Amino acid sequence: MPAGTPEISLAESNRHCVQVARNQARNFFYGFRLLPAAKRDALCALYAFMREVDDIADEPGSIEEKRRRLAQRRAEMDRALGGQTVEGPVWPAFCHTMKRYSIPQQYLHDLISGAEMDQSIFAYESFAQLHEYCYRVAGTVGLACLHVFGFRDPQAPELAKSMGIAFQLTNILRDVTADLAMGRIYLPQEDLRKFGCRMEDLQEGRVTKEWREVIEFEAGRARQYYGDALPLLKLIEPDSRAALWALARIYLGVLKLIEARNYDVFNPPVPRLSSAAKLWILVRARMGWRGDMNALRIGDRGGRRAGGPLVGRRAG
Repeated sequence: MPAGTPEISLAESNRHCVQVARNQARNFFYGFRLLPAAKRDALCALYAFMREVDDIADEPGSIEEKRRRLAQRRAEMDRALGGQTVEGPVWPAFCHTMKRYSIPQQYLHDLISGAEMDQSIFAYESFAQLHEYCYRVAGTVGLACLHVFGFRDPQAPELAKSMGIAFQLTNILRDVTADLAMGRIYLPQEDLRKFGCRMEDLQEGRVTKEWREVIEFEAGRARQYYGDALPLLKLIEPDSRAALWALARIYLGVLKLIEARNYDVFNPPVPRLSSAAKLWILVRARMGWRGDMNALRIGDRGGRRAGGPLVGRRAG
């Protein structure tokens, strides 16, 4: 049995992680359901670990205490993956997944580093800086999941990283007001200046022309990442393609909600995609997602493209 407490079997750990994903992965679990059982359990184990890291970063408390707990989780991960016993119901399934699918441990170290960034960086000057954050908290997720999906083409990792970044940029647009309440603004400061956005308007939830323009610009940037990642669907193992299509379609659904509101992410905050909408996406995926490929293309109700070459958090 992988490292973990003797009282917790691999089967029990898998059940625990599946329950965590079912209860908390509002977007991801829908896609997980389309996978073979072994791959589904593996992604649930990864999600449960990542959820714990994310919760530490976002929970109330002092920055010092959260940094201490993140460092502790990093050390526990190293010990568990090194074969030592570490208490906690997630570890057996997590370690089994990491070893079975040969997932590089560095991805998870980078993920924790992203959570640590949230304890010291509360605004990003440039997109280049934000890109590094998005890679750590979401690109790493795409890379870890890629190993579970299965791939052979050497281009796949870069595409998986782009898909993860696209998901994170969508989350950032959806959560502008929630992040502001935690003292964080992820929209690049250089873009806010470019469009003449005033922080007072953001803080008071005023939807000005300038704010609509910057949100439209960032939505176009997210769509460009989705477009760049689209070929990944043909590079992963066939039994994983419907799941990835469904996940991308769900996140694009959030982007479409933002576009349908004319880029008003303030009043009220952007809702999550409804359960009915997600279930319909699952039906489409099961019936044959290949006929709906155009739904994932940049031009599908896309906002303004970011333009020019691109520099190339939150569990959903």
